[in-house]
Formats: sequence, C-alpha cells, structure tokens
Amino acid sequence: MSSSSTPLALPAPDPSDSTKTLMVDQTIRLDELGPMIVNSDGTLSRIANWKNLTSHEQERTMRVLGARNK
Repeated sequence: MSSSSTPLALPAPDPSDSTKTLMVDQTIRLDELGPMIVNSDGTLSRIANWKNLTSHEQERTMRVLGARNK
C-alpha cells in the first residue's frame, strides 16, 4: 500500500439502528454479530453475512466452527 493511496473507511452506521450505551462494569451480548472464528494465526474474525444466513445455515456453521475452534 503506497502512502499516496486513500485509507479505507468504515461504513456509516445504519440510522435505523438504536444506540446502546455501555456503563462501566456492564456487559452486553453481541450474538447478532455471529460466532467468533479463530483463524490459524490466532486472530479472531466474524462471518460478515451472519444475519443473511438461514437458521439451518447458521446451525451448520456453528457445528463446523465449534469443531474447528477447539
């Protein structure tokens, strides 16, 4: 990547999403983001289209990732 190229930006937030305020020592669940994937180099990622998968596809993905993440 050359220094003259424009850096990539994050997408704008969806205005229809409600904002969540997190207080100190408060926990929230991020289940809607889908499962965490442990990559072979130890980094973590998520499935970008998790919301678009059918429940059958999500279940199958969870089985595969559960075995792979061990």
